[in-house]
Amino acid sequence: MGKIAFLFAGQGAQYAGMGKSLYEGSPAARFALDTAEQLRPGTLLQCFEGTKDELSQTLNTQPCLMAVNYACAAALMEAGVKPDGLAGFSLGEIAALPVSGLLSFGDAFRLVLRRAALMQECAEQTQGGMIAVLKLSDAQVEALCAAHNAYAVNYNCPGQVVCALRKEDMQTFTDAVKAMGGRALPLAVNGGFHSPMMQKAATGMREYAAALPFQEPAIPLYADATCERYTKADAAMLLGAQVESPVRFTKLIQTMQNDGYDQFVEVGAGKTLSGLLDKIGNVTCVGNVDSMEGLQQTLSRIKGENQC
Repeated sequence: MGKIAFLFAGQGAQYAGMGKSLYEGSPAARFALDTAEQLRPGTLLQCFEGTKDELSQTLNTQPCLMAVNYACAAALMEAGVKPDGLAGFSLGEIAALPVSGLLSFGDAFRLVLRRAALMQECAEQTQGGMIAVLKLSDAQVEALCAAHNAYAVNYNCPGQVVCALRKEDMQTFTDAVKAMGGRALPLAVNGGFHSPMMQKAATGMREYAAALPFQEPAIPLYADATCERYTKADAAMLLGAQVESPVRFTKLIQTMQNDGYDQFVEVGAGKTLSGLLDKIGNVTCVGNVDSMEGLQQTLSRIKGENQC
């Protein structure tokens, strides 16, 4: 048997009620979410009862989802499952920081508050959006981006690339995707994330992170920006880079597979990453932990009682 990795969900996976059953059933999850509530009053109410529009606002999405992601990992570790490695999709990488030991949960949560504010400010200034392109190759999508003032920013899995662009260009880009035989799906986000439109936010992240008390990670954490492991020395640089750089999720997973990881557990809201893993392939076990039910199912799978 190989190694097990936790994967932390990214922005867009949020939903009303996320984390509630774990809050009620796991002391570790409750402690994490209560800590988030102390640092940002109103977080629990938004997680458990927030409207779709409220949870789609970057200033709310990022702290709420980060807290829930970490709580899901805490519940799984409380149940005896310790990860050999970690990775997060975009925002998910911030939730992985305290699990790795790079930062305390409190410092990581304050970091995500700063990240959300910086990215929200950039989003308002640049008026960007994001479109998932399906059924086309990476090269085809990159060619479309070059011709339509867009950026390929999330390489999710074979045949699925997310692009960032200005809202005023979205319809023309969508038409071009369809003309090439692809499918274009706008995402429920309010900015052109992981693109040069986030340059100002990336600079702000590096400056803020430079003052944080990072420690060498006790558990390897793979970075979205490089697909390599974090170190204490490069943490601030990587946290800035990931805001304005593409998320090469396919390459990241393949790198981890080459390093011996063959069991991947998605921790956090939704099941988006598990679906991407199925398309990337060569994964022996996939679990989802965003509820007590998901926690129990994942524990059974890891113990070999059920097939994934």
